[in-house]
Amino acid sequence: MTPAGRGEDSVVARAWRALEQIPRVGLAEFPTPLLRMKRFGAALGGLDIWFKRDDLISFGLGGNKVRGLEFLLGDALARGADTLVTGAGCQSNHVRATAAAAAHCGLRCVAVYWGDPPAVIDGNYRLTRLLGAEVSFTGDSDRASVDRGIDEQCVRLRTTGRRPYAIPRGGACALGTLGHVLATRELFLQCQVQGIEPEAILLAAGSGGTHAGWLVGKALLGYPWALQSIAVSRDAGATIAQIQRLAAEAASLLGVSALLAATAPPIVHAGFLGEGYGIPSAEGTDAIRLVARTEGILLDPTYTGKAMAALIALRKAGQLPFRSVVFLHTGGEPALFAGDGAWLPDRAASSPELSCVL
Repeated sequence: MTPAGRGEDSVVARAWRALEQIPRVGLAEFPTPLLRMKRFGAALGGLDIWFKRDDLISFGLGGNKVRGLEFLLGDALARGADTLVTGAGCQSNHVRATAAAAAHCGLRCVAVYWGDPPAVIDGNYRLTRLLGAEVSFTGDSDRASVDRGIDEQCVRLRTTGRRPYAIPRGGACALGTLGHVLATRELFLQCQVQGIEPEAILLAAGSGGTHAGWLVGKALLGYPWALQSIAVSRDAGATIAQIQRLAAEAASLLGVSALLAATAPPIVHAGFLGEGYGIPSAEGTDAIRLVARTEGILLDPTYTGKAMAALIALRKAGQLPFRSVVFLHTGGEPALFAGDGAWLPDRAASSPELSCVL
């Protein structure tokens, strides 16, 4: 059945068929679980909250970056590439997942990191090296230096006879966005099966591809979810611009630009970045601890921890007026094993205060 009852000959139905015909390499088993968080919801004053567990994606230690990589890998193989080239910070989930995807398909991988090599090989950086990626550092703390580094590596590889395939930071491109369009339909069908009707979807927004894909998917489904994200990498204006650009490019691939243009602009909450991208915040740390001690589920300090801190704060301030929410758990737990853990000081294991969060 076409989602939301759309006709089989409609623009929407044609878009879904077009999406299914785009080259894609299956890396994981879907759908990922959709689970109600009863104890955590009770700690938030009775919120009906569900986690979409993309952290449990069954490939490369999970994380929703795998969804976009299925399409990027399909394109890379169709073009005869022998090397994937991408980059970010050395604790990047995307780079780790790309290295795993390359290994799985017998390709080489080159990872470009901003800044200088870390003193300790840990977290995602350790895993990326374990997966066989060749690594290089730009020596420049500007994150944009990675973009130049990717281009330079591709030029270098071509001069040696290799066939590189460049993937932008975070997989933030039209093809990478398509994996998240499919995730939207996946959740819609799960909600139908489980008989639930969430009012809102909340997620972290870094490179913007996830929110962009969900924006396009929501337009295709015609379902009235409130879709909101938390800026964890840039300010709200830059994040919205990135989401809109990627959503427009993905919609163009599917022939639904007009449909997307008729939808409301993205809603992005700012003010929860803390000291900067990838730097744990006190509020994010508290959110990680609360979820861990109510549900036994781990969030990460860069994305989901800060997004959850925002959910808690917005609900407390009355700015998240929904009875039922789906939180997209995008993964990232390897970051918990990076550094000395000083950002997560030990506190009493007892939790009588959990019912008093709000």
